Amino acid sequence: MSQLIVNEIFHSIQGESSRAGLPCVFVRLTSCNLRCTYCDTVHAFDEGLPRSVEEILGEVRSYCCPLVEITGGEPLLQEPVHELMSRLCDGGFEVLLETGGSIDIGRVDPRVRRIIDFKCPGSGMEIWNRWANVDHLRFTDEVKFVVGGREDFDWAVAMVREFQIDRRAPVLFSPVFGHVEPIRLAEWILGVGVHARLQLQLHKYIWHPEVRGV
Repeated sequence: MSQLIVNEIFHSIQGESSRAGLPCVFVRLTSCNLRCTYCDTVHAFDEGLPRSVEEILGEVRSYCCPLVEITGGEPLLQEPVHELMSRLCDGGFEVLLETGGSIDIGRVDPRVRRIIDFKCPGSGMEIWNRWANVDHLRFTDEVKFVVGGREDFDWAVAMVREFQIDRRAPVLFSPVFGHVEPIRLAEWILGVGVHARLQLQLHKYIWHPEVRGV
């Protein structure tokens, strides 16, 4: 029986992506191969319990919510995640996958909307970006850059243009919460004319930024 190490499963409002504002069930898996300087989910590095795919599916179904996000940590580190995502898709769920961009996304079920969080220099993890993932992008996917300052923003714009990412998938720019004011990022986007969506972490404005399970 396939098992995954699960950090938490919860029902909340989707705070990011083009699905922001919608009710969503989050399945947060344990473990991450990156250590971003601004990480807000360090509890997912090693906290978690083994749960069978069947048990996870049962809890997800209990919320009667059509939108599900698989996140982490880095969910692609656990092989059975592919079975979980495919079975969720088989069950009629819209499935989002949030991945850090350092692991090959080519094996992910094509029905899954992949959200790839390529790491800017300010994260300290830039060297782990797997740019070959760009070749796998479809317009149903999304590419996110978390921006910690003007240097990160300029770098992200350069990467969008170099790899023509905005011609392959929607691009999201998100400010590091508490470090970059949204108005500043909005001004930068308007100033350079990049085709990208300004994204805020909506859940951190609804609840306290440090509350877990939302």
